[in-house]
Amino acid sequence: MTITRPVSDDAIAEAARLILAGEPVAVPTETVYGLAADATNAEAVARIYAAKGRPSFNPLIVHVPDLAAADALGEFDAAARDLAERHWPGPLTLVVPLKPGAPIAALVTAGLPTVGLRVPAHPAMQALLRAVGRPLAAPSANASGSLSPTRASHVERSLGGRIALILDGGASENGLESTIVAATGGPLRLLRPGPIAVDAAPAAGRAIEAPGMLASHYAPAKPLRLDAAQAEPDEYWIDLGGDPVAAAARLFDELHRADASNKPRIAVAPVPGDGLGAAINDRLRRAAAPRS
Repeated sequence: MTITRPVSDDAIAEAARLILAGEPVAVPTETVYGLAADATNAEAVARIYAAKGRPSFNPLIVHVPDLAAADALGEFDAAARDLAERHWPGPLTLVVPLKPGAPIAALVTAGLPTVGLRVPAHPAMQALLRAVGRPLAAPSANASGSLSPTRASHVERSLGGRIALILDGGASENGLESTIVAATGGPLRLLRPGPIAVDAAPAAGRAIEAPGMLASHYAPAKPLRLDAAQAEPDEYWIDLGGDPVAAAARLFDELHRADASNKPRIAVAPVPGDGLGAAINDRLRRAAAPRS
């Protein structure tokens, strides 16, 4: 059962308790409603995807309370820092190199060496971030393929029965997802237009670095053999198990371990199930596809 509660100190405390227990919670932001979970907990992030249905494992935006918290997770060059200081808090996401040792789950970054960071302006999201004390991954709070929600009633219509709590903060101010800019060296690149206009070159045709882009994803350098009953002597063996949430949580970590191993090839055991299981299989098929 899904409960909707108006934003209050007690509701924020309840949302923080659920998030620290590994559950996602719908929360208002100034862009659209987000489905927030602990970005340091891979299984909590996997439950975002489970709630959304059959998702694509794109990188997720990580929300933090201020620039100091963002600095602990990403590496900011002068251009990125200038944008952050001018537009945060606000509807701007900056994709920057992930800082070595930053405690962000690999499922959040989709295995990439970059992270999308945002300091939200909405008081409810700010209060939740400070109550939880951890960065929050928060894609839009809707089932995969449906319209982004700008009211609590939209979230209830889309995700009712799939999550425990919706915080109702009224209508979103912007009603449009954040602008996303990559600052990973060289000129700034616009990955997704949004409420904030930024002088950056469009990044059309590049690999996925953030939500809202359509291209190839992270894939290991080694060939993958899917639906394998067992590994051959020259193959690194991956068995993600039968629990789709746990499997999604381990997916990118296992692919990175396989890439770093001394085995030249990778074999992956079958992943059963629809929904999240189907999404995992979709990502594995993309990873196994021949590279041009």
